[in-house]
Amino acid sequence: MASTKSPGRGMGTFFKDCEHSQARWSKCPHEYTVRYRSATGRQTEESGFATQEKAVARLVEVYKAKQESGRSQSRAERVRTYGAMQFREYVAEWKSGQRDLAPASLRHLESLLEHHLLPALGSRRMGTFDHKVVDGFIQSMERRGVGIATQANAYDKLRAVLLDAHRLGLYAENPTEGVKPPQYDPKRAVIPSVEQLKAIRTAGDDVFTLIVDLMSGCGMRNAEAAAVNLHNIVADDVYRITEQVNQSSGEYTRLKHRKDGDYRDVPLPAHVRRSIERYAETHGTVDGYLLRHPGDLRRPYPYYYLSNQWQRIKRSGRTEIPEGMVLYGFRHFFASNCLGHGIPITDVAEWMGHRSVDITFKTYRHLMPGSINRAARVLGLDPAF
Repeated sequence: MASTKSPGRGMGTFFKDCEHSQARWSKCPHEYTVRYRSATGRQTEESGFATQEKAVARLVEVYKAKQESGRSQSRAERVRTYGAMQFREYVAEWKSGQRDLAPASLRHLESLLEHHLLPALGSRRMGTFDHKVVDGFIQSMERRGVGIATQANAYDKLRAVLLDAHRLGLYAENPTEGVKPPQYDPKRAVIPSVEQLKAIRTAGDDVFTLIVDLMSGCGMRNAEAAAVNLHNIVADDVYRITEQVNQSSGEYTRLKHRKDGDYRDVPLPAHVRRSIERYAETHGTVDGYLLRHPGDLRRPYPYYYLSNQWQRIKRSGRTEIPEGMVLYGFRHFFASNCLGHGIPITDVAEWMGHRSVDITFKTYRHLMPGSINRAARVLGLDPAF
C-alpha cells in the first residue's frame, strides 16, 4: 500500500492500496480510498473513488457534515440550557456583559427591570417568548397607564435581551419581529419660544443662567453643563464636551453612550462663549471648572441644586413658562433651532450625543422643515422650460 496523504487538517486522508508510488497515483488504474473519523470518533474507510479530486471532495463533504452536526449539537445544548432559564436569570447574565454602560444608564436599566420588566416577565422561561408575549407585555403597560416614554424604553431593553437570545439560537425568528413598538409622541416635548427663553434664562441666579445658555445654545445635557470647564473652549466657536457630573455619585464621569476618553465637539455660539467668560470673570474657576458645590468647592456642582431652583422659578409665577415644560426643554430648544434652520439631522444627532440618528429623528422629526413641497418645486424645474 502506498503512503497516505491528508488534504487538510482534521479532514482525513486518501490513499491507494497498490504497489505504485504516490508520484504515479494519477496514472495508475487503481481506485482511491479515503480514511476519516466519523462523528462518533470511529475510524472509517471508503473506497471506489476514480480520481483524487473525487476522494478529496468526499473528505470535504464528510468534514462539513461533521461541522454542521457539531453546530447543531451546540445549538441544541444552548437551547436546553438557556431556553429553560427564567427571564430574570438570563437578564442577570446579560446585564453583566453591558460593561459600556455609564452609571446613569445602568441605574436607568435597573429601574426599568425592577419596575416593569421583571414583575411582568421575570419568571417566564426564555424559550417561550414569541411576538404574542412581547405584544402582551406592551399592552399590559398601556393598561397600567405607564407613560409612553417609559413604555418605549422598557420595550427597547426587552428587545435587546431577546435579540441576544436570538443570536444564541434560542429562536428561529426574532420574537420582536412584527411587533408594533410603543410610539413616543415627540410633540409632547414642550419647547420655549425665543422670547420665553430670554425671560426664563435670567429668572434664576448666575448658575442657572449659565446652564440654560449651555443647554439651549450648545445642546448639552444638564449633567454635561454642570461640568463646564473654561479649558474646553478649543476654538472661538467650538466647545469640547468631555465629561458630566454623575447624578448618583456626584463625581465627574464619562459621557453618556461613550467610552472613557471620548468627547463631542459642539458649536459654541458667541453669546454662550460670552456667558462662560463672564461667569469665570465674576466667580472664578477651580482647575478650569466654573460650577462647584456651593458648600464645598472641592466637589462638582450637584444636580439637585439646579432642579430645586427650577421648581422655585416655576412656583414663583414671575416668568412665563410653557405648560408642561421641563428642564430638558432647553435642550429641545437647541434641536429645534438647528433643525428649523436646515442643519442636517446627522450633525444635530452628533452634537447632542444621541446613541444613533434614529433617536434624533424619532424625537424631533416634527421640527424638521417640510420637504415634500420643496422637493416638488425642485423636481419641477425642468431645464427644457
